[in-house]
Amino acid sequence: MRNRFGVTFVSSYIPRRCGIATFTNDLLNSVKNLNIKEKYSVNVAALNDLVKEYKYPQEVIFEINDKRVNDFKEAAYYLNLSDSDVVNIQHEFGLYGGESGSNILYLMETLNKPIVTTLHTVLEKPSSDQQRVLKEIAQRSSFLIVQSQRSLKMLQDTIKVEPHKIKFIPHGAHDVPFMDPAYYKDKFQLSEKKVLLTFGLLGPGKGLEDVINSLKIVVREYPDVMYIILGATHPNVILHSGESYRNSLENLVKQNGLVDNVMFINRFVETEELLEFILMSDIYVSPYRNKEQAVSGTLTFALVCGKAIISTPYWHAEELLSSNRGILTPFQDPEKMGREIIELLVDENKRNRLRKNAYDAGRNVTWGKTGASYGEIFHMASESFKSSSKFKIPRVKFDTLPVLPDVNMTHLKNLTDSTGIHQHAVFFIPNRNEGYCTDDNVRALMVALLHKQIFNDGTVNSLINTYLTFLHHAFNKENNLFRNFMSFDRKWLDDAGSEDCNGRVIFVLGYMIKNQPFNSVLSLAKSLFDQSIRSMKEYQSPRAMSHIIMGCVFYLHKFSGDREIRKILKTLSDRLCQHYTTTCDEEWKWFEEYLTYENARLPQALLMSGKFLNNQKYIKAGLSSLEWLLEQLYESEKKYISLVGNDGWYHKNKVKAKFDQQPLEIPALIDACYQAYLITEDNVWINHISKSFCWFLGSNVRQEALIDFTTGACYDGLNSAMLNENQGAESTICWLWSLHRMIRISQELQFKNETEKLNELLA
Repeated sequence: MRNRFGVTFVSSYIPRRCGIATFTNDLLNSVKNLNIKEKYSVNVAALNDLVKEYKYPQEVIFEINDKRVNDFKEAAYYLNLSDSDVVNIQHEFGLYGGESGSNILYLMETLNKPIVTTLHTVLEKPSSDQQRVLKEIAQRSSFLIVQSQRSLKMLQDTIKVEPHKIKFIPHGAHDVPFMDPAYYKDKFQLSEKKVLLTFGLLGPGKGLEDVINSLKIVVREYPDVMYIILGATHPNVILHSGESYRNSLENLVKQNGLVDNVMFINRFVETEELLEFILMSDIYVSPYRNKEQAVSGTLTFALVCGKAIISTPYWHAEELLSSNRGILTPFQDPEKMGREIIELLVDENKRNRLRKNAYDAGRNVTWGKTGASYGEIFHMASESFKSSSKFKIPRVKFDTLPVLPDVNMTHLKNLTDSTGIHQHAVFFIPNRNEGYCTDDNVRALMVALLHKQIFNDGTVNSLINTYLTFLHHAFNKENNLFRNFMSFDRKWLDDAGSEDCNGRVIFVLGYMIKNQPFNSVLSLAKSLFDQSIRSMKEYQSPRAMSHIIMGCVFYLHKFSGDREIRKILKTLSDRLCQHYTTTCDEEWKWFEEYLTYENARLPQALLMSGKFLNNQKYIKAGLSSLEWLLEQLYESEKKYISLVGNDGWYHKNKVKAKFDQQPLEIPALIDACYQAYLITEDNVWINHISKSFCWFLGSNVRQEALIDFTTGACYDGLNSAMLNENQGAESTICWLWSLHRMIRISQELQFKNETEKLNELLA
């Protein structure tokens, strides 16, 4: 006779970095380690989010892709044949694919096992879809577990669940001894500080800006206070808005002059280290802005560790911190919060009373007791399931939602048809009235090449083919130059594009020649390069010359013995450097008497040429002009980049135009600064790269992100009153170009670091 009781948890799971994954791991271990006669056999069916593949521990027996309906059905078939006596579903609306997480219903309707569902989010006013999903989950579950008394009442009121099916089991936390914060402060070199702590995955709604603003008051009394914000940004937040929230917090710290009082630790920490951080803190701050926060695992952790807690009065905090276990302050009231922090820091006796009350209450919610409560419910579910017949409930049909990868090419593809990429968009819709242009198609070709190079993703082959076909068609054999503008009905509107347009083509063709391994594509790229470049030798536009110079450098990396291309490179480099020498003075270190668009390509060209030809004059001019350019772009004590606005540009001895800033400058800045880093190995250039990239994410003059992370689109620019809400080709391409270059640069820097470590070991 089997002396083990089988439990399968359906949930996200470690090493995936989300709160429910950590919760499930802790719950699994607490059940497994219950000291009872009948042992538990525990395993996991893990939810994958398509962002990456996870190296799961051995208890994961099945993987479910959260966007694939068939995976949920297959998981049910698998579990039906397993030794599991009970299936515990960890439910969060955003955890499962489909409308309002409806994909979990495909598993539940096929499963022939008792189900216990843990509800991590219970809403007072759910949407109609959320309500339908939750009702069906309730019908198919033997029991529903909630983690607060208020959640229990809301379930009865909103979903009308029978009271006997709802069980209250508090969120668990690790049992630790009652310790003086000083014990761990030495380890973190904070023994002389008063430490405040907030931990957890970052995202809007956490209210961290309110704590930062409250510190303006606190530091007057306690200049040695240190507020630690511990945790990585939530993956879903990164997917939809990148690091714009963290950037806004960092900007706020700088604006308030609190750089020495706030510490960001941008990583996901394991449990042992997390507990050390909590135990080391004097005060734990939980500043959620949402009253309807029904459960907070981080607050439970702080309570069980015996912390003096200051929190906003969200539902779980009101419940958990009653009976003088903590202090509640009003929502979004930094002044009141600051006064409460000061009072706790002043009054050590009060602080210790709160700590003792919290610690005593926390003995009832340790993982040992939580695991035992779950074990009882699992057995109850198993027994009730045996005595009841399997019920069938008609399933409500829900449409699945599209998958959103980290690098999102959706809008790029949306703008592209069989001819090429549309030049403009009305909001997000391609504007056929404006047709196509070679400028954007050759830029899009560059993005597709970068994507293929980094990810080896064959799905972009069709894009490469489309953009290269457009480029081939743009070549005018009568003048050996590339046309630029084409109407929607495929009629060319010019015989030759501008010098800048043709130079840009040479730049991308050169890159393609250097990095393209396939002979057929290489032959076409080289043919177009060879036929056209000789018609551009006399170009005078600094931007055109810069692009041609860089294209030649790329080309010569592949065919270093081509004497004519080397001669063109030297001629144009001398000409560009002469532009700089002629115009440059102490106040205006530039190639022209104005700054317009894509400015950083000019110093980048001299840096690339200087490095390739070992010409220090070019390098010196490139570094000097790039440093000067960055000085003109930085604002507010170098906190963010403010680009030269298209509405008037920036003319010598005049004021820089502040608005109609456009994304075209950012990939140029990233590339130029990285080239400067490769030459100087000075990490200041890496800092410039980071700040340039963050312009897209909200570190700009309007403090607004320009990216729609659901589609991979970028808004067309920053105007004085609002964002330019159109999402045309140039802006979206520049975002994707920048993102891919940042990925590539990160890979190269990591490889460089690992190589240096290896060399040190071998020395």
